[in-house]
Amino acid sequence: MSAPGSFVDSGRVRRNFARAARTYDGVGVLQREVGSRMLERLDYVKIDPARILDIGCGTGASMTALSERYPKAQTVGADFSEPMLRAGLSHRGRLRLMLPFIRGSRNRLVGANATALPFKDDSFGLAWSNLMLHWLDDPVPALREMHRVLQVGGLLMFSTLGPDTLKELRSCFADGYEHTQRFTDMHDYGDMLVACGFSDPVMDVEVLTATYQSLDDLFRDLRRGGAGCAMRHSRHGLMGRQTWRSACGAYERLARDGRLPATFEVVYGHAWKAPATKTADGRSIVHFDPKGRRP
Repeated sequence: MSAPGSFVDSGRVRRNFARAARTYDGVGVLQREVGSRMLERLDYVKIDPARILDIGCGTGASMTALSERYPKAQTVGADFSEPMLRAGLSHRGRLRLMLPFIRGSRNRLVGANATALPFKDDSFGLAWSNLMLHWLDDPVPALREMHRVLQVGGLLMFSTLGPDTLKELRSCFADGYEHTQRFTDMHDYGDMLVACGFSDPVMDVEVLTATYQSLDDLFRDLRRGGAGCAMRHSRHGLMGRQTWRSACGAYERLARDGRLPATFEVVYGHAWKAPATKTADGRSIVHFDPKGRRP
């Protein structure tokens, strides 16, 4: 249940993904593409994690790829939607029958909220999160948790969606309701990382455009992927016929070659967990390295 004064209806997010569990993998083109691009970014960093945590893992699509890249690592997937995890377990069960190398997998799926991870401090060498943070009312508590469970020298790599996402959809409605999530700017994420104790944050952004035959098709894909609007000020009842016709007409005027565009601004970030410089009560920590000194 969402806290008073929050913008995101977390209960609605949970219900949306629960309903979408069976259809999610069939429409998760964006999630798979962004996950693939995140994996390519790992080519430029040198890490050899013993344990990997995928926060907001959904059905666990990224976990197989991470396990292939780091075969010696244990990969743990955490998600707050139990139906999504169950769908992932079913899918992985079928894969084990077809792909022998998965049978000995050390991967685990855990029901958990990103803002209260059930893991010890300094537990993981890599924290990974693909398109999850924009579903939170405030990403900072989740980023703090990611920092807490990372080992010193560990890497956080994540993707999320920026403010231009679904800008066409927002522009077509004039009914006073929100029809997309509230998306955070890339630079704000950089500031959050620093505030949460991460070092050397690197942020970048790219724009991907999907196209649809109709507005109905766009809403169908969003719904089947659990990505329906879950803002507290979104419409909860049925939309009026005139409002729908007006929105469809406005969107059709944006058509290119007979297809309706849907913009997704994808924000990528990574940062490291450096040694602490202060204690919990604010005192400075001085790291003493006697290497090269006489006894």
